[in-house]
Amino acid sequence: MSDVYIVGIDMIKFGRYPDRTVPSLAAEAALLALDDAGLGIKDMQALFCGNLGQASGMVGQRMLTEIGQTGIPVTNVANACATGATAFRDAWMAIKAGVYDTVLAVGVEQMGKGLLGGGAGVSTEGIIGSGTMPAMFAHIGMEHTRKYGTTFAQFAQVAVKNHFHSTMNPKSMYRVETPIETVMNSEMIAYPNTKLMCSVNVDGSAAAVLMSAKKMRELGLSDRAVRIRASEMSSNPFEERQLAMPDFSGATRVAARNAYEQAGIGPEDIHLIELHDCFATAELVHYENLGICAAGDAGALIDSGATQLGGRIPVNVSGGLLSKGHPLGATGIANLYEVATHLRGNAGQRQVNGARLGLTHVVGGGPGMGTACAIHILEKV
Repeated sequence: MSDVYIVGIDMIKFGRYPDRTVPSLAAEAALLALDDAGLGIKDMQALFCGNLGQASGMVGQRMLTEIGQTGIPVTNVANACATGATAFRDAWMAIKAGVYDTVLAVGVEQMGKGLLGGGAGVSTEGIIGSGTMPAMFAHIGMEHTRKYGTTFAQFAQVAVKNHFHSTMNPKSMYRVETPIETVMNSEMIAYPNTKLMCSVNVDGSAAAVLMSAKKMRELGLSDRAVRIRASEMSSNPFEERQLAMPDFSGATRVAARNAYEQAGIGPEDIHLIELHDCFATAELVHYENLGICAAGDAGALIDSGATQLGGRIPVNVSGGLLSKGHPLGATGIANLYEVATHLRGNAGQRQVNGARLGLTHVVGGGPGMGTACAIHILEKV
């Protein structure tokens, strides 16, 4: 099976675009990625398009009406917060299988304002809280505190770090530093997550051009190529607690273990990570799920500065979902764009020096939905 490479990748600046359509947002990112590869839509053999809000709306086909209808097969994908990463993985698998040599993957979303899962109500199993995303990730954080003594200040430090990183990312929705006092004193949403510890609902799109090794060499694109060293997806393994309150850790552990095995490396070999910081509590828990520290050590890891730019293993140098924003269908490919940009040495002020291996992680789901997790490991050629 052929190795698969990213030869073009880009994203639009995340923000609010109330006067735009979902297909037009997707088209903009697609054209940026095609330009990055020096190719056109006529060079694409297939399209995989990820979008959650209009899952039945054939967004991929509607996007092609704006950039060129060449008759290629289009697959529209919806898979919670892993939607964009799923479209990307489907494109990877199509090339791995030898069906195509050059495939376009796009993720796009136009978000409203307010809480995700706001209509879920109180769990019928009697769990104290609700099915809203802030409540679920507050619960995850408090479980970590109960088991390991993780503090409010340690969770808040995640937001301080990611908001600082965002000041160096021109494609981030917000680019404002937030000292820890500001984070901790902002409006409480669901303890221990304040408003500044919650991801931002924004509009956005991102796209990638994937290519087989043979085609990449034929077109002379190796100077811009990034190798996809591993691509893994998982759903949640059975746990009794899943019957009442989703646990996003199990699926991440499964996908991470399989991704490291596929890549033939360990977490100690990774130079930077873009992970799913939908809430500050989630980032700390995923440090442990991804194996970059032992169980119970996430609080000490954030305190040490190891996950900040310049540290041992920088995490969410883009600003993460807390600052860059979280347009559900686009997030997975946007994370890949960030890591690929560092591996190419093009991240400017926020560049992780010497980066050769990077990991991206997204995970989504909810009560009664199950969980979808996608992890990719990228390598500098």
